[in-house]
Amino acid sequence: MADQRAELTWTEDQIPVSDRFDDPYYSLQNGLEETRHVFLAGNDLPARFAPGFRIAELGFGTGLNMLTVWSEWEKSGQTTPLTFTSFEAFPMTPEDMSRAMASFPELTPWSDRFLAQWQSGGCDLGTLRLEVIEGDARQTLPDWAGRVDAWFLDGFSPAKNPELWGADLMQQVADHTAAEGTAATYTAAGFVRRGLEEAGFTVARTPGYGRKRHMTRARKP
Repeated sequence: MADQRAELTWTEDQIPVSDRFDDPYYSLQNGLEETRHVFLAGNDLPARFAPGFRIAELGFGTGLNMLTVWSEWEKSGQTTPLTFTSFEAFPMTPEDMSRAMASFPELTPWSDRFLAQWQSGGCDLGTLRLEVIEGDARQTLPDWAGRVDAWFLDGFSPAKNPELWGADLMQQVADHTAAEGTAATYTAAGFVRRGLEEAGFTVARTPGYGRKRHMTRARKP
């Protein structure tokens, strides 16, 4: 893939906003609590943690979701590696990730370890095996051989980034999900829910975080 980096503007509160999609990378209210509500609770984590657990994500962004779930993995006493794969078309620079993570000091023990080892494509952090696949997920996900237990669907708003929410891509998400696997996303857009249902997930609309009234949870039979 050509080297296409994220282009950002920072709010007064030091929240990164994508210039390309005109959308913040996480909730203006509290990005960490949003991640815990949407992606952890939305996938019944950490209750489902078990040796060999695998997570995949659409949209790596600042790395906030990965750092949040990794911290919970270690806090839960897991000693085997968590496998985390993320698909990202426009990766952030390490400097921008560090700047964003400064807003979440309770994650500093994990963000410092991550940034010290980070290399384009991923890194082995002992209790975390991270793979970041750069490029358009519509092209890279079909070629990926992995299957996971949980998905974090965290692209920019479907209204501004519809490419990451189409029915064909939701089918790929389903095809790369293990039996009894789950997916969660902050959006409750009708076409996203329909795409997940058509792909074979059982879909529920549940209370969202902050100003978002609803979010989406999905489970594969």
